[in-house]
Amino acid sequence: MCRAGQQPDPYDADDAQPAGVVFASLLEDSAEELYESAPCGYLSTLMDGTIAKINATLLGWLGLGREAVVGRMRFTDLLTVGGKLYHETHFAPLLRMQGEVSGVALEIRQSGGGRIPVLVSSVVKHGSTGESLLIRSTVFDARQRRAYEEELLRARKEAEGARAEAEADRARLQDALAVLQQSLLPATLPSVPGAEAAVHYRTASPDRLGGDFYDLFPIDGRRFAFFLGDVCGKGPQAAAVTSLTRYTLRAAAVADPDPVSALTTLNQVLHERYTGDDPRYCTVIFGTLDPDPRTGRVTVRLASGGHPPALVLRADGTADFLPTPGGLLVGVLPDATFTTATALLGPGDTLVLYTDGLTEARTGEDRADLYGDEALLDFARGRAGQSPKAVIQALTDLLETFGDGLDDDTALLALGVPARAPRT
Repeated sequence: MCRAGQQPDPYDADDAQPAGVVFASLLEDSAEELYESAPCGYLSTLMDGTIAKINATLLGWLGLGREAVVGRMRFTDLLTVGGKLYHETHFAPLLRMQGEVSGVALEIRQSGGGRIPVLVSSVVKHGSTGESLLIRSTVFDARQRRAYEEELLRARKEAEGARAEAEADRARLQDALAVLQQSLLPATLPSVPGAEAAVHYRTASPDRLGGDFYDLFPIDGRRFAFFLGDVCGKGPQAAAVTSLTRYTLRAAAVADPDPVSALTTLNQVLHERYTGDDPRYCTVIFGTLDPDPRTGRVTVRLASGGHPPALVLRADGTADFLPTPGGLLVGVLPDATFTTATALLGPGDTLVLYTDGLTEARTGEDRADLYGDEALLDFARGRAGQSPKAVIQALTDLLETFGDGLDDDTALLALGVPARAPRT
């Protein structure tokens, strides 16, 4: 008996004999019984493939009696047509060269016409003098493995189909977004007498609508109006604000082309339309071009509503920002104050407008490392005196260098006066 508080030992001496008896009884199986009832198939064949010995497990899979197999059939007779062909062309030659083959996938035929996928491993037994005596083979049932592989293949095909369908849906969405995006931008820029114009628009992602916008259009027989801006937010809501902004500025310019008046009208419309829990606003530069055919110069009058300042690139190789004092975000307050700035463009001069996607592009691993105004000004000074088209192309190439660092949409608009051809 155990003392108080003492747990009985499962391996106590009193229980050793019964446990040993049970364990010994498990080992009473003879080698022949272990061979016949093994969980896999065993067979031995002569070198010509004639079956000399086969266990009961494999006979049960085949549905055949021992007397119908031993000495009467060859190993290849157990295989399907494809298995026979593979055995003759690959399995047997490899076995003769190496003396063993492991884990070859084949199929054996059942007496009822069924098929069982199996994995076969074979080794050649040699005599004392090195001669080949017989071939011993182990056959493993691979039906569960085959079912698992087929399930994996089915799941893979379903996943590939779902991925292809998702890619097709995405492509259709991108096409629809591209069409909608183009509807928010002018198809082409009009020809301005005595001036040149160039533009570039880049969306940060083809999967969403951009909020940047621009336009250039005639006011009367002489003057032209232009604007470039950025609506807060992305997607359909931003697209709605973009559409409202473009048509409001166009209508305002027809009524009164003064830049301050146009921005004041836009501010009132946006503030009245978007109030309460869904405020919407934008940054924008609006201006007019007044070419003088007599002097070959163009007078630019513009006003800014919270937008980055325009750049003026001069024919003499200098460049600087055009000061636009004041100017709140358009649509934030009911009464916003805007101020007009004026610039005179001569032959070879170019005015460049851009959205903050350019200056806020990331140039390093740290998201705080942005391209910035000073880098843009240095870049512009290196392109001063070039045509609007050349400047826009240079800026487009610059955007490509940012790669993944370009997180926002970017709109670029350049307006300039052609340089005079040298007299001959």
